[in-house]
Amino acid sequence: MAVTITLEPAGRCRWDEPVRIAVRGLAPGQPVTLRASLRDEKGALFRAHARYCADAAGLLDLERAPALGGSFTGLEPMGLFWALEPEKPLLRLVKRDVQTPFAVELEVFDGHEPEAQRLLGRAVHERDFLAPGVRREPVRAGRVRATLFLPPGDKPFPGILDLFGSGGGLCEYRASLLAGHGFAVLALAYFRFEDLPEHLNDVCLEYFEEAVDFMLQHPKVKGPGVGLLGFSKGGDLCLSMASFLKGITATVVINACMANTIAPLRYKDMIIPHLSYDLKKCAITESGFLNVVDIWGNPLEKTNHQSLIPLEKAQGPFLFIVGMDDQNWKSEVYAHIASERLQAHGKDRPQIIYYPGTGHCIDPPYFPLCRASVHAVWGQPVFYGGEPKAYSNAQTDAWQQIQTFFHKHLYGKKSVRPSKL
Repeated sequence: MAVTITLEPAGRCRWDEPVRIAVRGLAPGQPVTLRASLRDEKGALFRAHARYCADAAGLLDLERAPALGGSFTGLEPMGLFWALEPEKPLLRLVKRDVQTPFAVELEVFDGHEPEAQRLLGRAVHERDFLAPGVRREPVRAGRVRATLFLPPGDKPFPGILDLFGSGGGLCEYRASLLAGHGFAVLALAYFRFEDLPEHLNDVCLEYFEEAVDFMLQHPKVKGPGVGLLGFSKGGDLCLSMASFLKGITATVVINACMANTIAPLRYKDMIIPHLSYDLKKCAITESGFLNVVDIWGNPLEKTNHQSLIPLEKAQGPFLFIVGMDDQNWKSEVYAHIASERLQAHGKDRPQIIYYPGTGHCIDPPYFPLCRASVHAVWGQPVFYGGEPKAYSNAQTDAWQQIQTFFHKHLYGKKSVRPSKL
């Protein structure tokens, strides 16, 4: 009987969807090694492997068989995806063109590495970023530079603005995946893209107000307000938008600061200075990476009071996603300060979800952990923290929590599928 790798669902599926991998036609108890590999749009190679043994019937089902070693151990049905590591260090797996899938090559070899040499079977699994019927529309409206993702259907959908951090550019993969769950999502660039400013030296909130107005006036966006989703620097921008702009219904931030950071923020005749920082407090890890967690000033010190974002002015609820091993800044402390400030002004306590062993970057499910990479602002390898297994669990749960939060506050639904954690 020929050895075959089967996947359920068969054929192409979305990147944030789990897939069931099985190997059939093996000998009873046969030791094998499974390898996964993919190349990103720039040709960078990412690989993972794990050692297994077939059951008494010659079947290897990754939902029932634990990995005995390799890139991970234990029962990890999606381990071959979240454990992918770059062939060259300091590379982060991101999707630059959401209109094409990632092709993941799966191979099964006889025996356990390093002795595993004979190839028994092979399959190519495509994982895409646009659900069937989701439309991608580039947006060049006034000053706004963005991409809008619209779910299929004639009715309007709840709208979300999606902002990334201080790396700049236009990141679409999170917005495209979220649109597959019933939201109209605007992936918004705010610097280092086309004719936008090259550097994050000065930020005008009117630009983001224009983006909010664009969404509220769009016929496919259901009002009366929109949601905000922001990571890192994009997170504190979302907190500022929620505090100063009209039409914001709900806000989710991922490892964000509750003070304005990096560059002054301007809105009308107001200027919010950035949180102080001291580059002399940069540390170097044993691996030679920059650790910037201690460079930031204390937001509660008098000299930084003007940088605090007046969250109490916001009309809608907040969800803070916090990686407890965030080595970029003290996200756990910032979320606590935000909660204290809101309650001190008679506002509801925000929802805060803490993820142990999770660093600064929290992507949608199955993106592998990047513990360090060369950052566009610092120009050097920066350490972000986190451990692969804990990070994988956090991704899956946080992705579900974000959808649940937006379904509740934008759709008016109590919940979607329950969290897997």
